[in-house]
Amino acid sequence: MSTQIAVRLPDELVAELDSIVSSGEEPSRASIVEQALLRELRRRAWVREVEVLTAKGSSYEDLQGLDGYLLRSLDTLD
Repeated sequence: MSTQIAVRLPDELVAELDSIVSSGEEPSRASIVEQALLRELRRRAWVREVEVLTAKGSSYEDLQGLDGYLLRSLDTLD
């Protein structure tokens, strides 16, 4: 099941969406927006996991430094 929603986007973003769709890279504006939203939801889940790992620390020697690496990696996602 799906629900239709309406959003307002700047003309420049819509032009980019239309360019992607017209090139055949994606089938529709909706598919691009859906993928972007899913990526953002995954990123937020990842941030929560990193926060938990950072707060609790890790007793596993092979995971030492992973939290710092993940936090630095988040900067490259935006």
